[in-house]
Amino acid sequence: MAVQHRIPHDLDHALARRVVRLALESYQRQFPQFKPGGEWLSDDHAHLWFTPPGSRLEGDLRVHSDHIDLQIEVPLLFRPFRKQAIRVIEAEVREWIAKAQAGELG
Repeated sequence: MAVQHRIPHDLDHALARRVVRLALESYQRQFPQFKPGGEWLSDDHAHLWFTPPGSRLEGDLRVHSDHIDLQIEVPLLFRPFRKQAIRVIEAEVREWIAKAQAGELG
């Protein structure tokens, strides 16, 4: 089952790309137990994965001019946790959006 989620932003496109990359790098450092990884397929499209015990979740993230789309394939066993997974990822992205809006990215 694919879970789709949209995160709105008001950043310029290049800054939104940077924010997403920083958020994903931060997520990888904070949650090494889930073995998060990703591969950028283009400037705006990344294929992601997470490996919780007993499974592997994969998905795609796309940066658009006014929002970020996240789609994750969730196996039947992990469907009860899908909302929590989306909340964690969205919180990380929103934190980096706020840093960008505050001019904290340098």
